[in-house]
Amino acid sequence: MTLHDDLPGGDPQRFGTEAFYAAIGRAFVAMCAVVPVLFLVEALDVGLGYDLDLAGGIIPRRVEGLDGVFFSPFLHADFNHLYSNSVPLVLLGTFVLAAGFRRFVWSTVMIVLVSGLGVWFTGSPDTVVVGASGVIFGYLGVLLTRGLVERSWWNFAVVLLVGLLYGWQLFGILPTDERISWQGHLFGLVGGVAAAIVFRRRFDAGNRHGPTLTPPL
Repeated sequence: MTLHDDLPGGDPQRFGTEAFYAAIGRAFVAMCAVVPVLFLVEALDVGLGYDLDLAGGIIPRRVEGLDGVFFSPFLHADFNHLYSNSVPLVLLGTFVLAAGFRRFVWSTVMIVLVSGLGVWFTGSPDTVVVGASGVIFGYLGVLLTRGLVERSWWNFAVVLLVGLLYGWQLFGILPTDERISWQGHLFGLVGGVAAAIVFRRRFDAGNRHGPTLTPPL
C-alpha cells in the first residue's frame, strides 16, 4: 500500500500533516495510560511485601527466573525506581508508537526478548532484575536507528531531541558498580536497533510521495 499526500489527513509519518499530529496525540495518551497500570502493579507489590519482584523478576541463569523475561518490565524495585522510568518511557514510547501500532507491538516484543534473555544469560545469578529500563533503552535504540534506515528528516529531528535529552543515559550500557542492570540497558539498546531495522518502512525508489508500507507491518 502506497501512501499519498491526497489521502484524508495526509501521511501520519509526514511532519506537519493533520494525521501526523493526530498520531502523536493518540500515542501520547496511550503511553500515559500505561503509567497508572505500572503504579497499580507496584502498589500491589508493596502490599505483598515485594513478593511479585521475587516471583516475576529475572534471575539470571536459573530456570525459575526465566519467566521474568516477560514479567520484569512491569515490576520495579520501589516507587522511586518507577518514578525515574515513567517520564522517559512515556516520551520515547510516544514517538515509537506514533509510527504505527503493529510496529510498536512487534518492536516492543523484540526489545523485551533481547533485553530479558541478555540479562538472563549474562547477569549475576545472585540478583533479581526488574524494571522497564531495558524497554526504555530499546525505544532509544529504535529512534536512534530509525532516522538512518528510513531516511527521514523528521526521524533525524527525533534523534536530535532524544540525543539532547537522554544521550547521557547511553553510559548506562557500560559495566558499573551501581545496583543497575547495565546488561539490560545494553541488550535493550541492541534489541531496539534490531527492531528498527527489521520493522522498518520499505521504500520504493520510484515513489516520490513517500515510503511504501509492506504488510503486515
